[in-house]
Amino acid sequence: MTIAIIVLMLLAYVLIASEHIIHINKATTAMFAGVVGWILYIIYVGDDKQAIAEGVFVQYSAYLCSIVLYLLSTMAIVEVLSDYGCFDFITNFLRTRSMQRFLWGTVLITFLLSANLDNLTTVVLMLVIMRRMLSSRRQRLYVGAAIVIAACCGGSFTVIGDVTSLILWTRGAVTPTSFAAAMIIPALVATAIPVVLISYELPDTLDINRRHIVFRGDDSSMPVWQRAILLFLGIGGLWFVPTFHRLTLLPPYLGSFCVLGVVWVVNEIFNRSRIHTEQPVTLPGSDRRLQYEVLQVIMFFIGVALGVSVLVEIGAMQSVGRWIDTYIHDIYVFSVFMGVLSAVLDNVCLVLSAVNIYDIMPDGQGLTMYEEFFTQNGQYWHLVILSACVGGCLLPIGSTAGLAFLKSEETSIWWYFRHISGKVLLGWIAALITYFAVDFLL
Repeated sequence: MTIAIIVLMLLAYVLIASEHIIHINKATTAMFAGVVGWILYIIYVGDDKQAIAEGVFVQYSAYLCSIVLYLLSTMAIVEVLSDYGCFDFITNFLRTRSMQRFLWGTVLITFLLSANLDNLTTVVLMLVIMRRMLSSRRQRLYVGAAIVIAACCGGSFTVIGDVTSLILWTRGAVTPTSFAAAMIIPALVATAIPVVLISYELPDTLDINRRHIVFRGDDSSMPVWQRAILLFLGIGGLWFVPTFHRLTLLPPYLGSFCVLGVVWVVNEIFNRSRIHTEQPVTLPGSDRRLQYEVLQVIMFFIGVALGVSVLVEIGAMQSVGRWIDTYIHDIYVFSVFMGVLSAVLDNVCLVLSAVNIYDIMPDGQGLTMYEEFFTQNGQYWHLVILSACVGGCLLPIGSTAGLAFLKSEETSIWWYFRHISGKVLLGWIAALITYFAVDFLL
């Protein structure tokens, strides 16, 4: 039965990596494999079914639900802000004829947004804005690739910026301040180098779409200062989530629900005149694509988490850890391998697997130099995120953000490989060098 579960999960990983070929949604594959894996495990344990179902599985489910609830609350916050035109500031800021200003402004905003939101939400939002403004498909391809890189790298330096770093934080592998201090400079380097190289491929003047006014119903009467307040409460409020967790020790999703509650209350105060009339609360022309894409990611994460948890229970992940210790015994080599593998396999799968290979070592005396890599805020956890997030940009199929870009612009992996992959590789190498330099100086 153990072999059957391992074969099932390996087959699922192959199908996930080849989603663009077989055209089967990876969320479907992950959910099926995760559920079937647990069914096989329950059959295998025999008389201990009740203990496993009510004890072990409930613990995994509680952790999984806490991540899902956090993602759902951040999605709701973005939906409210987007529906009421709070992101129109971005469009106004980016409206220019200079390609350099547009490119770097887009990258900067994407990088900062992804530090608060998951990278898929940020990418979908910025791609929608880009398509409204750029008429040239060639320019959209290069700028869209830069958006993917900025979102993945920006999400890698905060514990709430990406599902992968959120996993590490909620498991206690890293702390918010230490993680951000170690990762922000490498993340900036990994973003800047590819974008500089991309800028050489673009003309000085961009082909901009003719300016048009988006009809939003009565929300167009909402003053700019009200939209600015909502944007500050929503995006800025998420920065408070790590502090909320540190002060209360309550799960991060409660902090994000608190932010959502404040945004919702303030929004209803600002729009009470429209809410109490016969005018629709849901605004015309609202884009549901963002909601659809994020829900797919959530279902994919649930499936992968279920699959990895059953591999932990049957001892497969521990066996992988022992094999790595015996034959590799070098986290630097392993992290590079993880980065290369994340180019073809979604980085969420890899990080969930890598996190469960090793336990978090307690700080204290008597640890070997190798064991210190796995303590809280150890280098292993940093390198896993850096390699998975940046390495996942080597090909667009390495992350959900990259897949969203492929679908949005209907481009090919071959185009991305020829024009973008080499630039990302240089940025990744420079980011690793920067990480070790910063770690040495600190």
